[in-house]
Amino acid sequence: MDAPLQQLKDWILKRHPERDDIPADYDLIENRLIDSLTFVEFVFLLEQVSGRSIDMETLNVDDFRKLEVIDERFLSPVG
Repeated sequence: MDAPLQQLKDWILKRHPERDDIPADYDLIENRLIDSLTFVEFVFLLEQVSGRSIDMETLNVDDFRKLEVIDERFLSPVG
């Protein structure tokens, strides 16, 4: 796992000490690892880690459900 994605994973795990791992295809929202209270903070962290700004007006919550989707959508090189 590359460093930016690991930073996001570590951030989530820090808030859920009962977990020791998060599979890449695990639904973070459905399983309440990211909830409405932490979502904005998570998006801010993702902006810092990725170096890209995220337009809150055009957000699609499905882009934040799984680490594999977050990696593909926000951390992969822009092509």
